[in-house]
Amino acid sequence: MTPLTIPPLDVTAAAQRLGANIRLARARRRLSQEELAQACGITRKTLYALEKGAPGATIATTFTVLWKLGLLNTAVALADPDGDEHGKILEAARRPQRIRHAVDRDNDF
Repeated sequence: MTPLTIPPLDVTAAAQRLGANIRLARARRRLSQEELAQACGITRKTLYALEKGAPGATIATTFTVLWKLGLLNTAVALADPDGDEHGKILEAARRPQRIRHAVDRDNDF
């Protein structure tokens, strides 16, 4: 990998945490990697890489595995605009201080 394609440390840590969570969910359901991979239409190696937090795992693969585990609704909450406090503050700062009401104009000249 070139230095430009190496993800930031925080991203790598998050991917590894997600992978560990997926592995734990799979183990709790007593599914082998082979069983879950077949159910998702991926290879066991792909699932192994996802569980290890490899940066090459696609979002579609990740969501498919979460769906098969019954955890897709937890992924839908990612980047929820209602939970974006920083974005809300920025939006509020750009909002005009006062709001002007539209004036009805008579087109009778």
